[in-house]
Formats: sequence, C-alpha cells, structure tokens
Amino acid sequence: MEYNNVALKEKIMEMYPEIRQNNLSVGLDFNAGKNAYVITFERGKEVLTTHLEKKDADECMNGIKCVYLGVQVAQFIKNFEEKSAFERKTA
Repeated sequence: MEYNNVALKEKIMEMYPEIRQNNLSVGLDFNAGKNAYVITFERGKEVLTTHLEKKDADECMNGIKCVYLGVQVAQFIKNFEEKSAFERKTA
C-alpha cells in the first residue's frame, strides 16, 4: 500500500481524536533501518516518542486501529497531565 507521511499522520489524528483534544503536536518520520515510523508527540517543552511498525501503519491506513499505538497515546496523555499537575503543585 502506498501512502506518505502526511496521509498517515492525518489518519492517526482521525483515529485518535484525543491527540487533538489534548493539544498534542505530532511529528512522524519513517526509519528505514527499523522499518518503522517514529512518532513524536509534543506539548510545550515536553516530548515523547514511540515507534509504529510498517505493518501496523499499513493496517492503520486501512482503518484498523493499532492497539499498541492507542495504548501509547493514552499513556503519553496521562504522562503529560501528571507532569502538568506536578508542576502546578510545585509552582
């Protein structure tokens, strides 16, 4: 299946609306050596990175949610929220 990084990013954003709802920026690059996409989530100065295997990216483009990526997105959002809450308490 042929697609580009922009199309995959748009599909991920569509499948996981919580990314936008939590104001996360998303970067996506293909790593040929790993045969996987490197996905970077950012909010403010915080950055978290994960990998999406090519096979999983192909399935994503076919409308099949990747459970691993969904778990990562949820965990990243939780991490961002916990860090923000901690910073508010210590400020």
